[in-house]
Amino acid sequence: MLQLLWLLLPVAAASGWYAARRSARRSTKGLDVHYVQGLNYLISEQPDKAIEVFTRMVEVDSDTVEVHVALGNLFRRRGEVDRAIRIHQNLIARPSLTRVQRAMALLELGEDYLRAGLLDRAESLFKELTDAKLHTEAALRHLVGIYEQEKEWADAIDAAQRLESVSGKPLGPVIAQYHCELAEQARREDGLEGALRGIKRALAHDPGCVRATIMQGHIEMELGRYKAACQSFMRVPEQDVEYLSEVLTPLKECFQAQERPDALGDFLRNLLERHPNTAAVVAMADLLEQQRGTPDAAEFLAECLNRNPSLLGIQRLVRLYRTRAEGERRSDLRTLGERMERLFEDVPAYFCTHCGFNGKALHWQCPGCGRWSTLKPMRGMSVHAFLATTTTSLKTRQTQ
Repeated sequence: MLQLLWLLLPVAAASGWYAARRSARRSTKGLDVHYVQGLNYLISEQPDKAIEVFTRMVEVDSDTVEVHVALGNLFRRRGEVDRAIRIHQNLIARPSLTRVQRAMALLELGEDYLRAGLLDRAESLFKELTDAKLHTEAALRHLVGIYEQEKEWADAIDAAQRLESVSGKPLGPVIAQYHCELAEQARREDGLEGALRGIKRALAHDPGCVRATIMQGHIEMELGRYKAACQSFMRVPEQDVEYLSEVLTPLKECFQAQERPDALGDFLRNLLERHPNTAAVVAMADLLEQQRGTPDAAEFLAECLNRNPSLLGIQRLVRLYRTRAEGERRSDLRTLGERMERLFEDVPAYFCTHCGFNGKALHWQCPGCGRWSTLKPMRGMSVHAFLATTTTSLKTRQTQ
């Protein structure tokens, strides 16, 4: 209720200005009476009656456009989209509007259509605004959102590039995601080489696009070009080390296909000197277990966890200790390992660092907040990274 009263204040102010202007033109005091009546309803916390009074007291002319726009916005925010549409349609139908006033009404009506889910109508109005070069940035921003919803990626690229030019804000990472979407389509319809061309366009817009690099590695792998696939997968931690867990298994397979048994160990050791990533630590421990045995693997893992603890690392260390334990201690470690397995069943595989959405599958566009590349693998996170991530997402949700 209090929020609605605050929303009504601009309407009341605009109506008061209009009443004063009209009273100055003629001696009638009817408008002033209605204005006072509307304010009384506001003070007594009766916003519905206040809206009704303010709507009645203003007839559409060049002096009342802002009042009607404010009323329409209020209806839209309250969820009364049909009323907002009628008000803004009524404005646009008036021949007395200036070009600027009509453009303002078109923008508001387009936003009404968006809220109502009438994307085709909204798209048509926003295109009209961009053609008229009025409210261009807002219209293009809405068009980008519409094309995302409709998965019209070529149109989204065009609108985003125009928006980038108008606003001066770089949109390369988002445009790269659109090219990745087109590459996915090409992979299904035109074949792998067509998909690779789309991926190269994505990387041209954003050299740090980890999605494009992962896609590139998998396609090169499918084509039997294992050296090129390795090069792509090995670039991933330099772009975003949190996604390393997504490429370790295919990277290992590519090294095996090239008969390079020592390559994975060299890669992990070099990486761990720069990034104490949990996925890399666990992979290195597994490799040490195969090459040198359980004691060396357990010692290495315990040392790493002492510096950078993680749930996945602790789970693996319990398994290693259980392999060497005997009797009651072995039974206790088995029980602990089973409890940790159950704990992991409740841990989502991926977590959005912006809104907190979580799920079992990797989405490059978050289904919760619509942002790109904000879902990160959870199980490979260190405890510190997990706490930082969840704290950030909680703060974001509290401010929304």
